[in-house]
Amino acid sequence: MRRKWVGKSLLILLCGILFGGCSSAPTKEQEQHSSLKIMYMDAAYFATQYGDVFSSKYPNIDVEVIPTNSIYQGDTQDLSKALADLIEKEQPDVVALSMEEYEKFAAEGKLMELNTLIERDKYDIGNIYPALIEILKDKGEGKLFGLAPSFYGNALFYNADLFAKHGVDVPHDSMTWKEILDLARRFPTDGDEKTRIYGFANDYGMTIDNLAMKIASTQGLKYINTDTMKITLNTDSWKQTYQLAKEAIDAGVIYNPKDGTFQGGTIEDFYQSQLFVMGRSAMTTGNAYSLSVMKNAKDSMKDYKPFQVGIVAGPIDPAEPEKSRNIKFNEVFAIRANSPNADAAWEFIKYVNGEDFAKVKSKSLNNGLMSRMGYSKEFEGVSLDVFYKLQPKLEGAVSKDMSKIPQSFYPQYQPIVDREMKLVQDNKKSMDEALQTIEQEGQVILDKAIKDEASKESGK
Repeated sequence: MRRKWVGKSLLILLCGILFGGCSSAPTKEQEQHSSLKIMYMDAAYFATQYGDVFSSKYPNIDVEVIPTNSIYQGDTQDLSKALADLIEKEQPDVVALSMEEYEKFAAEGKLMELNTLIERDKYDIGNIYPALIEILKDKGEGKLFGLAPSFYGNALFYNADLFAKHGVDVPHDSMTWKEILDLARRFPTDGDEKTRIYGFANDYGMTIDNLAMKIASTQGLKYINTDTMKITLNTDSWKQTYQLAKEAIDAGVIYNPKDGTFQGGTIEDFYQSQLFVMGRSAMTTGNAYSLSVMKNAKDSMKDYKPFQVGIVAGPIDPAEPEKSRNIKFNEVFAIRANSPNADAAWEFIKYVNGEDFAKVKSKSLNNGLMSRMGYSKEFEGVSLDVFYKLQPKLEGAVSKDMSKIPQSFYPQYQPIVDREMKLVQDNKKSMDEALQTIEQEGQVILDKAIKDEASKESGK
């Protein structure tokens, strides 16, 4: 019996030596050393966010990061071409892309389709944010060319204690800006600016223009038609948006400090400037990271008074109540077509979109919420499910077209807006007159900026 046992032991030992283990053969990636070139905005940030955890899991895969931040510096106008040129030069295996870049490169055949790899490895994408998968397939003309590990979503935060104290019904999902501002009016407006509460407050206070732009963003309004390169601010939609903002500011329910907002100081000074964090605002909009700010304030301030926080989905565009334009995907990771290291590249994409990565990263809200659902569930007792309720409304073509606008336009345009809105706020000019002036003077500046940009390009 002993000899038979020894014989079996030797056989097992030989099997392990010759074949690397008969019972559980390691994956190709575990038994071979490979290298991987990943194109990402910044090498140091990549290491913090992805590289360190990936390398600890896959020490046999050497990762080289090709930073792209250089192409976004200076006066580069055609960023898409600059990125394509850098990819052609460096030949990375994995590329981190915006949704617009993902759509463009997929259409041009520059990305590897993932469907075959997903089926081959039986990789579960069933609990990845369904709206994201649909968008990625839509942008890939029905095929999947990449995955996005995380996203940012905005929602409406409210102070449940203030609502209870003043007998006001709490907000509900899918409220419009008009409904939110009407709700804000139900809170008192008396008291000193430094101590009173407000129905609604942003992080840094809001002027008529700030609030109007926030409303416009939700509704998808653009003040420049990038097909004609004409400013289209003097329209009924914009008039209604600016008028809604003005009425809310006039009613005194919006935090809009006369002396300006936080300009520097101690960390406590910073927290004091965040009215919702300090319990002095009934509502605000923000992303999940706002909860981290509140936790930090509570942990670092001696006399901080915590309160019950509620979050609902919204604000929404009344024309599309099931969708949100305030959901942004951080980056889409894709494999460059014809990559010689496609297997290692796929291992990286699988990992950063997988369950282990989601478990690790969901403990922090610094980089948004996990696209793989079921991990970013709650923070400090507050449910995060609300951020997954609305469907993303992505307008890539519009966003891309905004790059046609010369950067020199904005610093010349904004002072005109500020001047005219101040006249409106002081009742020295009607909203119609102000918007007409902004449109006319702004168009002169835009035309000149476009002409100057064309001259600069032709002179190269």
